[in-house]
This record gives sequence, structure tokens and C-alpha cells, in this order.
Amino acid sequence: MKRNNLNDPRYYLNRHIEWLEFNRRVLEEARDLGNPLLERVKFLAITANNLDEFVEVRVSSFLQRIEHGSTEIGADGHTAEEELQSVSSAMQVFVRDQYKCWNEEILPALAKQSIRVLSLSQLDAKASNTAKIFYDRRVAPMLTPVTVDPSHPFPHVLNKALCIAFILRKRRGGNGKPYFGVVTVPRTLPRLLRVPSSTETIDYVFLHDIISFYAAKIYRGFEILGSAPFRITRNSNLYLEEEEARSLLEAVDSQVAQRRKGEAVRLEIDAGAPPEIVERLVTTFELDQSLVFRCKGPVNLQRLFHLYEETPRPDLKYPPFTPRQVRIGHDADSMFDAIRRQDVLVHHPYESYDAVVNFLQTAAHDPRVLSIKQTLYRTSSDSPIARALLEAADKKEVTVVVELKASFDEATNIRWARSFEDAGVQVSYGLVDLKTHAKLLLIVRNDPDGKIRRYAHLGTGNYNPSTARFYTDLSLFTADNNITASVQDVFNFLTANSEQNHYKPLLVAPRDMAKGCLALIDRETRHARRGRPARIVVKMNALIDKPIIQALYRASQAGVEIDLIVRGQCSLVPGLRGISSRIRVRSVIGRFLEHSRIYYFENGGEPEMFLGSADWMPRNLYERVEVIFPLKDPALCQRVRDEMLASYLADTRKARLLSSDGTYSRPPAYRNRYQFSVQEYLMGIANGAGDDASNRPASRPARGPSVVYTHQAAVAGFPAISRHEPATEEPENAAV
Repeated sequence: MKRNNLNDPRYYLNRHIEWLEFNRRVLEEARDLGNPLLERVKFLAITANNLDEFVEVRVSSFLQRIEHGSTEIGADGHTAEEELQSVSSAMQVFVRDQYKCWNEEILPALAKQSIRVLSLSQLDAKASNTAKIFYDRRVAPMLTPVTVDPSHPFPHVLNKALCIAFILRKRRGGNGKPYFGVVTVPRTLPRLLRVPSSTETIDYVFLHDIISFYAAKIYRGFEILGSAPFRITRNSNLYLEEEEARSLLEAVDSQVAQRRKGEAVRLEIDAGAPPEIVERLVTTFELDQSLVFRCKGPVNLQRLFHLYEETPRPDLKYPPFTPRQVRIGHDADSMFDAIRRQDVLVHHPYESYDAVVNFLQTAAHDPRVLSIKQTLYRTSSDSPIARALLEAADKKEVTVVVELKASFDEATNIRWARSFEDAGVQVSYGLVDLKTHAKLLLIVRNDPDGKIRRYAHLGTGNYNPSTARFYTDLSLFTADNNITASVQDVFNFLTANSEQNHYKPLLVAPRDMAKGCLALIDRETRHARRGRPARIVVKMNALIDKPIIQALYRASQAGVEIDLIVRGQCSLVPGLRGISSRIRVRSVIGRFLEHSRIYYFENGGEPEMFLGSADWMPRNLYERVEVIFPLKDPALCQRVRDEMLASYLADTRKARLLSSDGTYSRPPAYRNRYQFSVQEYLMGIANGAGDDASNRPASRPARGPSVVYTHQAAVAGFPAISRHEPATEEPENAAV
């Protein structure tokens, strides 16, 4: 029979369309009646934030490639022009669905809960007076109205700044000629103003409505013929000539400043905007009509974060969750002794990130610690991690590898890098053309027995205590000599470009990670062909890399059962007869952002498990320094397999299953009376609920099935195949 050509574009989903599918799954959470109402508002705001970054980076890259005349064709067979066309069309549909969710679902639901978003004309006398006082005292002094004429050119509009455009006509003179006016809404002011209510409701009015209402005060002598709020999104890719820059720090700092002035990519404007305003803006910013988005509601739905944060209704939010504290020892000696005796694994956010902070803080103040080395990709502006490194700098050798090009966190990292340098920390910015995305912390200590030992923390997530409260990640603390020696080799690579032939037992990108992952998949393929147990279960954020996808296809053809838990974009097409009939793909979107990367290989009955910072994407495998590390302790492996992976494969509440046409749907069991939620289950374990089937939420959602903490598969069902539907046995070389 004819062997399949695995380069066939039909076997690859477009990564950008699949990213939009991921954002649609987030939008589904905004529409899910089982979620608390204000959490639905928050999910809607998250979709807007996600779309902003997508436009700033991904859509901008299409335009750059088109401008440069790129003829490159993606794995799915599309050129940049074709991708832009399909992506812009999909975005238009998505934006319409966002505003439909806001207008037809969330706004009425808020009103039923006595939470109202009103226009100025709907306010009573007391609320109107409050809005007027706020405008006069807080807003008006900060406004800078511009009227465009020969002596006043069109003002520069900052990236993502909310503005209001006006069509004006002079009341005296001017021969009836229309003028164009622009006012930038100050970013320091709240986008929603709460106003008093006489009906015991919680009432808000949007800031842009207040400015528009009182615009005649700043455009005296003009008649306002029309107005519309709008927002410009600019190209935010960084352009770096690292070889020519005096220092990477200066290069990135300069480019971050330029980001606010990049080429315009997208226009968002009120759906009721006068045609003259739309035409003027499209012409001024040289925009393609396909990237003009008319908003039937507030321009920039990110402003709804304020509604979530400021509304005092805890009953409309998730119940508070307190992570379980993991204490490793009670002082420095006992902490390091505990890690030396046994590896420690911590699962965030179900188990507190304090364990990581305490590990570093204890090391910073321990006189026996000789040196500390750490990578920093993203961290918070008030990071206790960074402060601990600063505190350690006076008494120890401290080296920090700071990634300055962490998208949209560059400014924070630049500030910390300068603070480190001022404190005497040895700061490295990694390697030219390679982002440092590995999550590594290495401590060298002179232990009480006189031996100098290395201790390491390796993680799947950033050293950011703020995001660790709602990102799911794993932290491994180990004194394993093979692992810690390899971690030191990675630091030598980052600071001195000193390459090793290998970094075993670690897989390190770009050195050998892609090759190592392919070898692990191919090993499962050989096991299957020889009739040995063969299975792959992988959890990650994205699966894009073509060689990895082809290796998974070959494994499926050989008989390997494969379950992929991919939060975001996935270019692999599951369920194709003769190609991927044994591959199943699911995505879980819930209260916490799924961020951990887990790799499980059955290995003929001798399973191996790895954790790491890398997704199976070209950028992770070839353009970054990444680390995947083995989980060696059998008890920890069993915990990850049975408590985590099995639970994700059993989720019927928040999981969506990928079909071969690129769309996602709920599992068949979603309509059952009782559903299983992996995140609820893991929160239950953290709170001591264990695996008791009687542990259910105290109250059922307003509508929809109940969610339970437990399931049989999580206890004993991992070896079973989690099929969407029975897989069809196909010979290796079967035709499609």
C-alpha cells in the first residue's frame, strides 16, 4: 500500500487560526453560566488582552513578511498573504462574538445582580453631579484637545491608547469647513467611574462617555457634529541589531521606548462612528480595511478588568482559595538536609510558591552558602526573588542571567538588571539571538560535614510569585549530583558560551532538546512495533514543530497510543485514518492558567517522565535556551501520573477535544449530571479533601451540571486509553 507523505499540508492546522481557537475557548468561559458572573467578566477582559498581544506580535509579523516580499509557505501550505486574509476574517468574527457576549449575555446578567453600566443620559441628578465634579476636578486638567489644521498636525497616537475623535465646525467663520479633533484619554485615570445610586444598585459610567459628554467645554467655539472613541494597535516586535549595539541592555531599552511608536496595525472604533471619522483614521494610519474593527460597546474590553476588581460582590467571584503550604525544613541546615535526602516536588498554585521564595531567601542569608546562580525570564516589579538576590550580593557570589527580551516584560527586567549591577551582582544577558527561557536556580553550599554540594531548583514556570498564584506549574528541588552538575554546565553555557557535548540527564535547547525529544518518541515507536507497552502523554502550552508532529504521526501509525494535553495552539491533526487515529488532543481552560509541561513515555513498561520549560514549538526548540529535566523519584513520578495526568485526561468540565477539522468541542460526558473538573479536584486535594467522592462544591452553579472533586480514573485508570471515540486500527502505511 502507498506510504503517506507526511509533508501533506492537510496534516497541519494553521497555528494562528488555532491560537484564535484557543482564545475562543477563553471566550467560552465568559459565556459559561457555571462560572461566577464577575469571573465571566474577567474572562472576557482576558480575551481582549490576548487579542492585543496577538495583533501586536503575530499580525504584525504577517505585515512585515508581506512588506519584505516573503515567499515562505507554512506547513499548512499558506503564504503570509493567505494567512493574513484568513486570520483577519477570523478575528472579525471573534470580535463580533466578544461584543455579543457583552451586550446580550453579561450586561443583562449584571443588571439582574443590580450592577449597571450606564450612559450619562441614564444618570439621575446625584450621579450626574458626581460625574461632573469628577470631570471638572480630575479629568479636564489632564486633557489636551487637538484640532487638526495646517499649524496643528495630526497628533501621534500611542500604542493602545484610548482616544476620542471629533468632527468639528467653527461656530463663527470657517465657511462651514469641517475640522478633525482628537483627544487622548489619560491612562492614569480609571476607565470606569462608580457613581452613587438611589436604587441600591452598583452603577458605573465609562470615562470616555464622560469626556464625550463634556467635550464642548474643551472645544469652545466649535460645534461638535460627531464623535467616536477609537484605539490604534501598533507593531510591537522588537528590532534588535545585537551585534552592532554597544550593549544588549541599551538596545532593548531603546526598542521598548520605540514600541509605543511602531507602525499602526489595527483600528478599533465605535460601531456608530461617522463614516468621515473612520475614513480619516484609515487614511492617516494607512490601514487595511480588514484590520478595522467596529465595536458595539466599549472600545477595548480590557477595561472590564476594572469592573471585576472594583465591584464589591465576592459572591459573584470564585471562592477564595488558599494553597497548601509546603515547608522544607525549619532552618537552613534542615532544609538542605531534606533536599539532600529526597527530591521535593511542589505543584503550584495548589501548593504555595512560598516554598521557592523561602528556598532562595534561606540560601541568601545562610552563611554556609557560597554562591547563587539564577535565570530570570519574567518576574514581578516588587519581586521577593529579586530582593533576595540583592540581599545575597554583599556576602556571596551571585550571578543572574536576565532575559531582557521577555515580551512585554522588558522594562521590568531592565530595571532589575540595573539594580543587580549596582549591587555588585554578576549580570549576564544570555546569548546573542537566543532567549533564555530555562527556569534554573543553583546553590553551592559548604555543608556541616565539610563537603561542598550543589542544590538546584528547576521549574516549569517563571520566578514570579504574583503569576504563580494562578499559573499551574511544577517545581523540583534536588541535590542529585548528575542534575546539579548539568545545571552548572548550562549556566557556563549562558555566561561564557561554553558548550558541552551533551547535558545529560538534561535536554537543553538549542543544543540537543529537539533531537532528544524525537529520540524519545521514536523509542516508543520501536516498542510498539515490537509489541511492548508504548504510550505517550504530554502536557504543554503549544504543539507546532513539524518534525515533532511527523514523529508523533509515525508513532501513531506504529500503534503508540498518544494523549496530548495542549492548552493553546496545536498544528497536529488528530484522528486521521492511517495517520493519527491513535492520537487524541484536549485543551483545558479554567480558573487557573495551565502552564506546566509534563512528558510521559511508557518505554516498554519502564516509564520515564520529564518536566520542563519548553513547548514543542520551533522557538522553544531552536531559538531559546530551554531545559527539560527528568523526574527520577518513583513516588514523585507516580504522583504526577496518577494525580495530575490522569486527572487531566478525565476532565469533563473544562476540557475541550480537538477534532480533525481544527475545531474544539466539549467531551460527550459534559452533559452528565455530575462532571469532573481537574482544577477543582486538585484544589480539593490541597485543601485536604483527598479523593472522597462525597466532596462536592457547597453550592451548585446557577445553571449547568455539578462539578465533583473525584473520579475513578484518577485513582486507577491511567493505563486505560482516554479515547474520544474508539480508535481504528490502521496498518502503518495505510492510505488516507
